[in-house]
Amino acid sequence: MPVQYILGEWDFQGLNLKMAPPVFIPRPETEELVDWVLEEEAQRPCAAGTQDGPLILEVGCGSGAIALSLLSQLPQQSQVIAVDKEEAAICLTRENAQRLQLQDRIRIVPLDVTLERWWTHLLPWGPMDLVVSNPPYVFHQDMEQLAPEICSYEDPAALDGGKEGMDVIIHILALAPQLLKGSGSVFLEVEPRHPGLVGSWLRSQPDLHLDLVAVRRDFCGRPRFLHIRRSGPQCGCPVGT
Repeated sequence: MPVQYILGEWDFQGLNLKMAPPVFIPRPETEELVDWVLEEEAQRPCAAGTQDGPLILEVGCGSGAIALSLLSQLPQQSQVIAVDKEEAAICLTRENAQRLQLQDRIRIVPLDVTLERWWTHLLPWGPMDLVVSNPPYVFHQDMEQLAPEICSYEDPAALDGGKEGMDVIIHILALAPQLLKGSGSVFLEVEPRHPGLVGSWLRSQPDLHLDLVAVRRDFCGRPRFLHIRRSGPQCGCPVGT
């Protein structure tokens, strides 16, 4: 059993979070994704000299590690809508939010982003400044190569991204224009083979008006994080959903 489950808690971005199987255990690389989002948010012109904070959607919240670490370091007015299709993840994120006294700044919604028109459930909260996700991105054929303790204890649905590891990534990107403000951004953690695949897919979908503007490497030098920015009018109809 992973040590995080044995201990029942684990530190992430300086926060002590409860851990429980089978909810996905946040990895050290994901702390770099949070760091990048915070860096980019600090440079946003609309953030300079104001106390306003962004409205963020996190897809696949798991333990709440990304959402709660962002909230703990962003202005008090920042809010997160955190979605996950697994009840165990919803419960654990809610418990960690209460543990950190951040429950008033996060809305935790049980939602499967692969379902048709899932995005309509989020419209009442208005357009988002950011979408952030560490989605399932392992290529299906690579699942059998994962460490036995991962396969035995962690939810495989949080890892298996389908044939090319892109199933959930495509759902997120296809709906991003429906969810983002005019200059909003998507930040993703991905598999090192994905920057090229995602870039090609975006070029094949020009009506989405999404541009891959930056790729960042993790501490091992692997291309691991993507910054995708909306660059045009809101789409009238989602693609591929």
